[in-house]
Amino acid sequence: MKVRHQLDEAQFQSIGRAVSDPRRFAILEQIAASDSLPCSALQEHEVISPATVSHHLKELCEAGLIHMERCGRTANLSFCRDVWQSYCSRLASL
Repeated sequence: MKVRHQLDEAQFQSIGRAVSDPRRFAILEQIAASDSLPCSALQEHEVISPATVSHHLKELCEAGLIHMERCGRTANLSFCRDVWQSYCSRLASL
């Protein structure tokens, strides 16, 4: 049995705020669909400014939902599935 990530109240609320934005949730879905996604591959780059994409990624990182690994000028994004599963479990227990 895998031990789940323990969420404190602040992180639980931070995740709720992060995923409440439709664009941010769409970004999260794209990242979750792959093992590692280059930041430049996000579809949002076609419709919103790079600064706005960067802001959304910062919010997802701070909530603990994604991990960003810098490789020179690029960044690879990965989904923190254990954090998401813990968040969903806590929601289900309400």
